Amino acid sequence: MLRPWNVKILIRRQAPTPLQLQIVHALIAEIRRGRLGSGAALPGSRELARSLGVNRKTVVQAYAELEAQGWVQSQLTRGTFVSAQLPVIERQNNPRAPVARMPDEPEFRFLRRAPSIPLTPAEPGTLLFDDGVPDSRHVPINALARAYRHALWKLSRRKALAYGDPRGTRTLRTAVSSMLNLDRALSTTPKQICLTRGSQMAIFVTARVLAAPGDAVVLEELSYPPARESFRAAGAEVIGVPLDAQGMRMDELERICRRKRVRAVYLTPHHQFPTTVVLPPQRRMRLLTLAAQFGFAIVEDDYDHEFHFAHQPMLPLASADASGRVIYIGSMSKLLSPSLRLGYIAAPTALIDRLAAEITLVDRQGDPATEMAVAELITVGEIHRHTRRVLQIYRQRRALLGQLLASAFDGRVEFDLPSGGLAMWLRFDPAIDLVRLAQLGEAEGVCFQPGSAFATEGQPVQGARLGFASMDDGELRRGVQRLSAAFAKL
Repeated sequence: MLRPWNVKILIRRQAPTPLQLQIVHALIAEIRRGRLGSGAALPGSRELARSLGVNRKTVVQAYAELEAQGWVQSQLTRGTFVSAQLPVIERQNNPRAPVARMPDEPEFRFLRRAPSIPLTPAEPGTLLFDDGVPDSRHVPINALARAYRHALWKLSRRKALAYGDPRGTRTLRTAVSSMLNLDRALSTTPKQICLTRGSQMAIFVTARVLAAPGDAVVLEELSYPPARESFRAAGAEVIGVPLDAQGMRMDELERICRRKRVRAVYLTPHHQFPTTVVLPPQRRMRLLTLAAQFGFAIVEDDYDHEFHFAHQPMLPLASADASGRVIYIGSMSKLLSPSLRLGYIAAPTALIDRLAAEITLVDRQGDPATEMAVAELITVGEIHRHTRRVLQIYRQRRALLGQLLASAFDGRVEFDLPSGGLAMWLRFDPAIDLVRLAQLGEAEGVCFQPGSAFATEGQPVQGARLGFASMDDGELRRGVQRLSAAFAKL
């Protein structure tokens, strides 16, 4: 049986202790430290003898002694493994015995508080209404595998699997630039594209470059929690602007700008996160006017531009920006799979170069094989075909979730079918305790995030965002049934 790692044992040939016992003591010490856990495979006797430069018989005797003491178990034809039931260790009789595990708490304090970002539970058997992610079961695996093989072959032939451009491979930057220009009416060149490991990394490095401690940064009152925390991590004062049925209120934004110097405004105008409303053209134009008037940058997070159901998608803010004030952030992960970790930033060249310098501090560069593979999928049209396929699936799931909610809650919950995106925003009566509902839902085997998770200050919000794309029809039915059962217990 091939072991992935060699066990490091130090023996001293000049020591009075026999080599056999040195091996025994060393392996017991490794087990007590927790480096060799229960069930861990030990090297074969020939392999360990060869690595230590001793006779195989010495190792066989050491293993026999360990087995006699209950530390290991020999399994015919499979090898030798650390026992599931280890001997009881009386530490008080030997205060110098090594600690079995790394401690849970360090002996130093943390300098900053942890970001306030809800963690998604993943208990077995639990159905998760996520915040709107694609169904990874529909990833075009065969096409992706071919593209990876082609990419690895090309990169190895070009000796391009070493360090490269922190902005990302030029091949994918060229493909992304072309996509943005043709599909979203931007006017970019590859030099104005920076690739990142997902849109979250794009937001984080942008926040690092834009905001200094004490700077005011404006977000929608309900917004994407990791974006909010990225600006806070940069030291910015985060200010929330109220929303209405058309998105961010520009009159409130103007009032804030007249009170203090605003450094940047972050928003999700295409499908507002989490409420899914679309910012109308007149407000978009007003936002660009305010940016020119008060000198702030606009960070446009267009996280799911490709998914629209009721109309042609509205063009990004960046398509109407001639001054370079809009920093446009997008993601390839929503198209394929979040695990691919591919996002991008479109911005003026000088800012792209500055962002690339920031990236070298945390990541140095991306994954050229993944970038080349996705570039091929774009070039040959596979991304476009895949988008059309899953769009029909997600359209059906959106309609099904609407029908299920209407039937299960019979008017007790309000919602609108979103014109695009992969999630739905539910509005609850003010008397409903959504935190309690989330707890009851978890007990029923279904999870969702209450609206307070998206609030700038964590204030109560009578809403919830339910992603529908990652669940098939059966999962959606069971999820709504469990949610309805939890609701009935309130």
